[in-house]
Amino acid sequence: MVLNKLKIILEMIKFEHTIFALPFAYVGMILGSYEVYQQPPTWSQIFWITMAMVGARSTAMALNRLIDRTIDKLNPRTSNRAIPAGKLKMMEVMIFIIVSVLLLLISAWNLSELAFKLLPIAVFVLVIYSYTKRFTWTCHFILGIAIGLAPLGAWVAVTNAITMPAIILFITVALWTVAFDILYATQDMEFDQKNGLHSIPAKFGLRASLIIARVIHGVTVIGLFLLFFVTSLSWWYLVGAVIANFILHYEHSIISPKDMSKLDTAFFTMNGILSIIVFIFTLIDLVI
Repeated sequence: MVLNKLKIILEMIKFEHTIFALPFAYVGMILGSYEVYQQPPTWSQIFWITMAMVGARSTAMALNRLIDRTIDKLNPRTSNRAIPAGKLKMMEVMIFIIVSVLLLLISAWNLSELAFKLLPIAVFVLVIYSYTKRFTWTCHFILGIAIGLAPLGAWVAVTNAITMPAIILFITVALWTVAFDILYATQDMEFDQKNGLHSIPAKFGLRASLIIARVIHGVTVIGLFLLFFVTSLSWWYLVGAVIANFILHYEHSIISPKDMSKLDTAFFTMNGILSIIVFIFTLIDLVI
């Protein structure tokens, strides 16, 4: 019974989507450690940063599903999610959220003093995001900040400091998230417009949204290359940044206002590959 409920919860929070943020958290961890201490992070730091990521993402997604349960029930695309479909009770989800927050809290405590002090800001962003689409089309930027906090938080966790390269990494990951979330939101554009919900697709339409996402991803690429110039990263990382550039170009080339059939590939597959590529080439550059 418990294992079945856990399986439903993991499906509800789309645990596989951890592939978006976790590799970039590891980039922040490794890069921060080498920039400040010229050595790899400890196994303890790797463990607690991983636990912090699991706690943070589980908290954010479970909160989102709980807060959006009435909206999800009205939307044909999301009506079969665990809470509106009656597969999970609200109390069960709330218990999962409490456990996830505790995991995040314990992880931050075991990492660094500054990470623990800044934790309330991160939790606030995770909570407020789910409400923003009710009143502003800039909701994508709040999600960007939330995911951008993953590499920034990992950097702070190993260095106990915030530096310019850390801020550039944060902004780069945040903008990358903003753009692919705009693409994701296009599938609910008509529903959002009819139900008074806010998003860039709902406000500006499909064609303009695709252009906006493309421009923001262009700035993302600039951020990836900028990291090369402000850190000790060498040509291995640069190769990864070039590959990431081509991935983003391909992502936008397979969708258009006339054909959005490959949205899943553009949203999930391409961005999952991108985050792994950047992590692998950063790892090779600094560690191997």
